Amino acid sequence: MEAILQNSTDFILLGLITHPAFPGIIFAVVFSIFLVAVTANVVMILLIHVDSRLHTPMYFLLCQLSIMDTVYICITVPKMLQDLLSKEKMISFLGCSLQIFLYLTLIGGEFFLLGLMAYDRYVAVCKPLRYPLLMNRRICLFMVVGSWVGGSLDGFMLTPFTMSFPYCGSREINHFFCEIPAVLKLSCVDTSLYETLMYACCVLMLLISISIISISYTHILLTVHRMNSAEGRHKAFATCSSHIIVVSIFYGAAFYTNVLPHSYHTPEKDKVVSAFYTILTPMLNPLIYSLRNKDVATALRKVLGRCPSSQRIRVVDLSRKY
Repeated sequence: MEAILQNSTDFILLGLITHPAFPGIIFAVVFSIFLVAVTANVVMILLIHVDSRLHTPMYFLLCQLSIMDTVYICITVPKMLQDLLSKEKMISFLGCSLQIFLYLTLIGGEFFLLGLMAYDRYVAVCKPLRYPLLMNRRICLFMVVGSWVGGSLDGFMLTPFTMSFPYCGSREINHFFCEIPAVLKLSCVDTSLYETLMYACCVLMLLISISIISISYTHILLTVHRMNSAEGRHKAFATCSSHIIVVSIFYGAAFYTNVLPHSYHTPEKDKVVSAFYTILTPMLNPLIYSLRNKDVATALRKVLGRCPSSQRIRVVDLSRKY
């Protein structure tokens, strides 16, 4: 059996919990979170598309965030759910490579997009009169394309290098998806130099995004401090609060994964943190924006209100007809 595994091009994913006592319960919990996350993000995308009041730069960027989160959670969770119900937890070499590439592209894209969303909030609060000019359609498209391209460059750079190492030992990845640090542990050559370069690349991406966020919110705080109106301050904080919460959650997990030294990492901790930002974060993002945003809540009530009203109209028409 060991000889077959060593010669195989497939990997084995050990899962979030290596030997779960109740896989059915874990499946039910993860599937429920997955269902809520996909539904919430799809609803957010549809609301922004349908309601003309949400056709603004902020919601355009938020729509892209929901698209990223939807694709992001679909990369890892379906395979995880399949493995919970299957004895064979195999993933092909190509499947593992594709998972790494898409994961890196989307995680990198979210880094840049969240940073650019902070710039959008800076313009909205600090330069409201120039907002239509500084956040016109062309600039918004440039931001979105830049985020996707920046993330894909990360995927194109790191994926080929990661999968080019010889994996001649165990094929068991102690993870629920092909995350690079877990895959590199199976290599039979020294990968320390590559891990250092990868670490520097991730830190650079974090610094770029965090710098944009820090500068933007420093200007926002100074502007809010100079406001005489309590209502204006409240409106400014309400405008930024949802983004701050999402950034804190996302970057907190990213800081642990990419910045903390290896001495702080264990396979169990890494899997828990990875589960947090690959499973929970895509669910929390749309809920945070929808629950704390009056425009989104109003748009949702408006769409839901159309359903019963249209049904009542049809009933009245049928009664008149017959």
